[in-house]
Amino acid sequence: MRWVSIVFPQLALDGVLRAHPEPAQPLALLAGTPQRRVLQTVNAAARALGLRPGQSLTAAHALTKSFACAEYDPAEIERWQQFLAAWAYRFSSQVSLYYPRALLFEIESSLGLFGPWPQFEARLRKELTELGFRHRIVAAPNPVAARVLANIHDGLAVDDDALNQALAPLPIDRAGLDPQAAIALSRMGLRTLAQVQALPRHTLARRFEAGLLKHLDTLIGQRPLALAFYQPPDQFEARIELNFDVQSHQALLFPLRRLTGDLSAFLCGRDSGVQRFDLHLEHAQQPDSVIKVGLLSAEREPSMLFELARGRLEQVQVTAPVRGVRLVAQDLPVFVPQRQDLFDDRPQQTLPWEQLRERLRARLGDDAVQSLRFHADHRPECAWQAAADKHPCQPLGTVHRPGWLLNEPTLLAEQGVQILMGPERIESGWWDGADIRRDYYLIRTRAGQQGWAYRTVGEHDGLWLQGWFA
Repeated sequence: MRWVSIVFPQLALDGVLRAHPEPAQPLALLAGTPQRRVLQTVNAAARALGLRPGQSLTAAHALTKSFACAEYDPAEIERWQQFLAAWAYRFSSQVSLYYPRALLFEIESSLGLFGPWPQFEARLRKELTELGFRHRIVAAPNPVAARVLANIHDGLAVDDDALNQALAPLPIDRAGLDPQAAIALSRMGLRTLAQVQALPRHTLARRFEAGLLKHLDTLIGQRPLALAFYQPPDQFEARIELNFDVQSHQALLFPLRRLTGDLSAFLCGRDSGVQRFDLHLEHAQQPDSVIKVGLLSAEREPSMLFELARGRLEQVQVTAPVRGVRLVAQDLPVFVPQRQDLFDDRPQQTLPWEQLRERLRARLGDDAVQSLRFHADHRPECAWQAAADKHPCQPLGTVHRPGWLLNEPTLLAEQGVQILMGPERIESGWWDGADIRRDYYLIRTRAGQQGWAYRTVGEHDGLWLQGWFA
């Protein structure tokens, strides 16, 4: 088997930066007691100003005041790790959160689907970069070796033959050993993992706990590591807290794009789509404003989800300042991709019908866009009915009917009108009080247009035009 370890060295910081419209600005995460606030971690821009982790907030302000602060929350680290596990679930069914701030998943069975490892690795890096998470990736024959090698390597891929050679130069303090055992070994003058592996096993067993030999065996694959695998939840919920009060739609677009992008990554991981979700605008002194977004079919394209949510958001009047945005999706049906032709002749700049339909519904309202359905009624004005669902119309068979019916029939001047076919008599509607007895004709006007006209049986008031043929 072959395993991948993805380490996220600054997961808490990345989680905060991806919620900021300008992630390149100096930022520091704070921890410690209210009496002594300490910089837990800083981004590259803050480090360039002289800020360092472990520095007190007072000392940092003495150096510069041009940096933003946010709270360091360990619970957010767990939440982001769960989110990344949901993202990785699309690539492997064996995803583990055994190590903090890291993902482990088996890829041997996935290479046939996602291509050889260099191509697969490039895809992982591209998607993680788009999601806004810095990372290191290592592939190895077992999960423990992959995780340990990721401590000092990025982009390394080793097989069984090269595993021992890659593990040998690892420093003692980066080899995943128990901290007390690593200190004791370093005091004995040992610096690399190869020196520890060269010692007699009975000597190590006598001087150290059994966990040391167990770890050495799992590193080289002689002892398997029992892992609990991740299972994706049945609903999605994400929230972005804003740093200031927002009362304009434009300022809400950035968090909205992030939330819909995260929803799309989650849906791709569990191979499902979303048919309806709620967007909560959180206010300080008022209940949340809930914007409901509904689709006619399950979708998961991030740009499409963003456009739909944006269209619904722009129809709502923001009456109170918004402190946070939360997205909740509970209806997650199985995603069925739309059928596409092998040679797609659709112009590059046009939208597929499904995306255009949903965009129009978001912009104009649910009732403004409806489909047509054939109804079992011989009367032309009753044969077509609006239907607010995604199912296609039933076929009419050999019945010849116009594609455009007029709102009200209009009387034709019979001079110059040529009858091409007919009559076709329709008698119907006696059960609902709208009884008709008409003879219908296929006609052609002087301009060459083909229409559908009728004459009421027993009357001689001329032909009434009811529709046009395309």
